This record gives sequence, structure tokens and C-alpha cells, in this order.
Amino acid sequence: MSFYNHGRHLPISILGLDICGEDVHETGLIWDQGDGDLRAWPVPGSLVPLHNTAPPRGEVLMSMYDLDGNKMTSDPRHALQRQLDALAAEGLFPAGAFELEFFLLANDRGPDGRVQPARDVLDGRKSSKTEVYSVDHLHGMLPLFSDIYAGAAKAGITAETMISEYAPGQYELTLHYRTDVMQAADDLIRLKRIVRQQARAHGVTACFMAKPNEDYAGSGMHFHVSMMNAQGTNVFVEAVEGQWNDTILHALGGLRATMGESMLVFAPHANSWRRFASQSYAPVSPTWGVNNRSVALRIPAGDIKARRIEHRPAGVDANPYLVAATVLAGIRHGLRHRIDPGPETTGNGYTGAQDAPAIPVDWRQAIEAARASAFLKDAMGTDMHRTFTAIKAAEYARVMRTVSEVDYDLYLHTV
Repeated sequence: MSFYNHGRHLPISILGLDICGEDVHETGLIWDQGDGDLRAWPVPGSLVPLHNTAPPRGEVLMSMYDLDGNKMTSDPRHALQRQLDALAAEGLFPAGAFELEFFLLANDRGPDGRVQPARDVLDGRKSSKTEVYSVDHLHGMLPLFSDIYAGAAKAGITAETMISEYAPGQYELTLHYRTDVMQAADDLIRLKRIVRQQARAHGVTACFMAKPNEDYAGSGMHFHVSMMNAQGTNVFVEAVEGQWNDTILHALGGLRATMGESMLVFAPHANSWRRFASQSYAPVSPTWGVNNRSVALRIPAGDIKARRIEHRPAGVDANPYLVAATVLAGIRHGLRHRIDPGPETTGNGYTGAQDAPAIPVDWRQAIEAARASAFLKDAMGTDMHRTFTAIKAAEYARVMRTVSEVDYDLYLHTV
């Protein structure tokens, strides 16, 4: 009870760490602030039991505040709440869900030193085939999947369909649509941890890299989002099916217009950028279309009362709170400025649209675009923007000074 009554002190530097857990001084969250303590408070209602723990254990989510009780604005959860509050002030209430794609890999590398698909946990059977949508392929992982579903249920997460995806060892788990986007982001964070824990218990590795294998498609974190008014009516719904209303068109226009400067949020790591390749089910330009998986912004077919936008650029390695905050800010931007999304892309979206706004072609361009972006600063808040871009720049510097096996393979004996 002490935790709920008094919170817990944690150093401010916890929000200024890089991918390796080391301080990034450029965030201004380390010695500039004396690495003083903040107070972490539990998120109300977030305490849940953990599956398969002995002795039984639980998990609680926390948010960071300063000692005076003000929100610590470099906390991604608070960045998302800013956008939810701004939309609520305009009479709009987003609903949504994330898709979770991931790989199950063997704990040991293959003879070539590369990762390899995990053997079935049921009987050790091995497969290197894609087996997309194969029901039989799922059976060998049923003990693991059963534990994932049990863990999700204990955490209050409605995990829906598990499918075999478009690469050996790749799977997708869909989540129940939430009327609270913050809850949708919480679901995704928790479900990744559940999948990782249960995979480890079954002797395999759950991989949430965006692109663990260059020969196959990577893993996305598609964000489905619709928008309700105060009466609970979905404002994206058209009066006549297929005749899009201005609200969804302007939302698409805002997302297209801001996608380039937002790509660092959707693809935050070096490996993220290896996912974007033609005909790999990852978009390569800010296009939109209906029932078309080659575009960045897809309007799924189906019941028009459930009309929504499927935002496809983000990899599964992205932060769902920041992805949701940036997408919602993009929608607000489009509605506020009544931005025309341009013509719908039909057919192959990998050819791009002639009028498509430019997007970065690599990680460095994305960092530079994000740093210069007034939109992204507004979407995240000034402090979160500074923290995020500083950490990404530090990670870029770490990667670029690392001499990899690729360097030796290409250059050791040839230059």
C-alpha cells in the first residue's frame, strides 16, 4: 500500500537512457538536473497478476511526475495523454487497436551465424517454410500460444486471432479494439512482455526486431484508429458506402502531410529501416487506399459502421505511446487545416504516388527531419521531442562507430 500512498522515487535519468541503458547527456535529463529523483506513481487499475510465476507475482504500470506532482513531460505516456486531451477538447474521442507481429526463433544461431526459426515446442519439429496462414503450422506452438492467451487474459487483454505470418517463424496476434487508445497502447506493451516471457519459458526466443531476416518480410505494428464524437458516433463513417466524408479524407491528408517528419517515431532504430522494401508489406511512400496492403494508410473493407484507418508504417520495435500520439496529432493537423489527401492509390502502392510528400530514405535523414519538425515537437511536447531525438542521435552515433561483420565481409580483403 505504501507504493500507492507515496509512489516511488526514481532518478530522472531513467527517461534519458539509450538502447543499451546508458545515459544520453544531450537529453538534458542527467547532470543538467543533477540526476535528481522523480516520483513514479502507479497507473490506477493497472495492477494485474502474471501467468506462470512462482511464487505468484504481479505487474503494475507507472507514470513519472516531478516531486510537486506535475507530469514529467519526457514520459511517453504523458505525450499520448496530451493528444487525447486535445482531441477531447474538440469533442473527438479516438478508439483503436494495435496488431502485434513477431518472430519465434531458436535460442542458437544457425551454421551460417544467422537466426533461425524455432522448432515446434510441442514435438521439436523444424520448418523453414513461410507457411503463411497455415493452421497446421500453428499446432506445433499450441502449448506456448495457450500460455500467451492465458497470460493475456490474466492481464485483462483480449487477445484475438493468432495467425502464421509471411516468413518462417513469424506470427501475428490481433488485439480487441479499445474505445480508449491509451489502453490499446498499454495492451501492446504488456502483450510484448507476455509473449517474451512465455516464449522463454518454452525454450525459444520471441523477437520484436523490425527485420531479423533480410530474405523475408519484417514485423509491423499496424495501428487501427477510428474517431468518435461525444454521442459515440464514428465520424469517419460515410453516408453512402465508398463516398468518403470530409472527416476521414482530411484525417488521411494530415497523416500523409506529416508522415515524413514523423518517420523516426515509426522506425526508431537502425534495423527498422531494413523493413522498408518494395513488395515486402511495408509501405515505401505516404499513399492511401482502400483494401490495399501496399499503401501506408489503408481503409479496410467491411462494415462501414466500423470505418477506420489502418496506419501501417510503424514497426513492432516502435513505442506504441509515441506512435499513437503522433498519429493522433497527424489526424488533428489534417482536420484543423482541411488537408486534401490527394487521389486514392489503386493497384501497386510500391510505385508511389506522383504527388506524395517526401519521406526520409534512411535513419539519418529521419533523425534530421524529426529534429527540425515543428509538427513533431507539438505532437510530442517540447521536452519529449528533445529527449527522443537526442536518444536516437546517440544511438545512431553508437551504430555508426561499430565495425560490423558486414564491414569485414565487404572490405577486409578488397580495399
